[in-house]
Amino acid sequence: MSPRFLLEWLQKQPAAVVFVVVAGVAWATLPHFGSVTNMRDLAMQSSFLAVIALGMTFVIISGGIDLSAGSVYALGGVLAAYGSQWGFAAALLLPLAVCGLIGMINGLLVARTGMAPFIVTLATLLFARGLLLAITDEGATTYKIERGQAFLEIGRGTLFGIGYPVYLTLILFAAGAVLLRRTAFGQVVFATGGSERSAVLMGLPVIRTKIMVYTLSGLLAGFAGAMTAAYLESGVTVIGVGTELDAIAAVVIGGTLLTGGVGTVIGTIFGVLLRNVIQDIINEIGTLDSNYQSVVSGAFLLVVVVLQRLLGYVRRE
Repeated sequence: MSPRFLLEWLQKQPAAVVFVVVAGVAWATLPHFGSVTNMRDLAMQSSFLAVIALGMTFVIISGGIDLSAGSVYALGGVLAAYGSQWGFAAALLLPLAVCGLIGMINGLLVARTGMAPFIVTLATLLFARGLLLAITDEGATTYKIERGQAFLEIGRGTLFGIGYPVYLTLILFAAGAVLLRRTAFGQVVFATGGSERSAVLMGLPVIRTKIMVYTLSGLLAGFAGAMTAAYLESGVTVIGVGTELDAIAAVVIGGTLLTGGVGTVIGTIFGVLLRNVIQDIINEIGTLDSNYQSVVSGAFLLVVVVLQRLLGYVRRE
């Protein structure tokens, strides 16, 4: 492996380096960190956020942002629990249809009207949260998923001791990697985020691509909500607050630039894992207040972004 190749890889995956270092230190110093149970729980906890972050990766690479993902995620969980009374298909398809539609509306408004993604998705954040509260009588009603329903297997089923959400997340990320790197659609996503004006002049389908990435983000947030509902056996109304910021942070930690045009799916995985490992370490130590999770996570975000920028300077030199 040449030094230049290694430097380029480090520039693209700074979160992987930090993750390996942090996880290695925690494994060596904390007695319970490396246990099978903890590793299994860590993978399970990461899967729900990772699915949301996958959709966010496409949006950010295209030069946009999706602030509605957290509320759409919570709405997806409530709709899945509500639809479960009519069987597996309704429990899965209802959140996908509604959340995908919200994502498509985001894309249409951003692509067709030229409105700022921040404003559009902030509006749909409020809309999705309001719809959730309307369905649940302002949070007073919690829809339960009856025991024995096949839909619960999505969240609570296991294979070789590992939960189905982990496998589903890996499948989605593998498909996302292929879509982003091996298809014409993925190349247009990069071109749109790199220079939208140039992409338009080249005749690329920029408008259609923007609509598709926001629709994908809505679909994945809704699916993550459905998995969470299956895992919790109910549609919890209080989840998802600030989840969009966690997803954005994970994507940025993973090396995707907020300015668009640069990013990887594998980087997002490491971003999610790094965030959750930090939280797990704080919980393992036990002497730190839970409020310090945000402080430490923010500090690591700054470290990774600075590291990425420094590696970029070294490469240009």
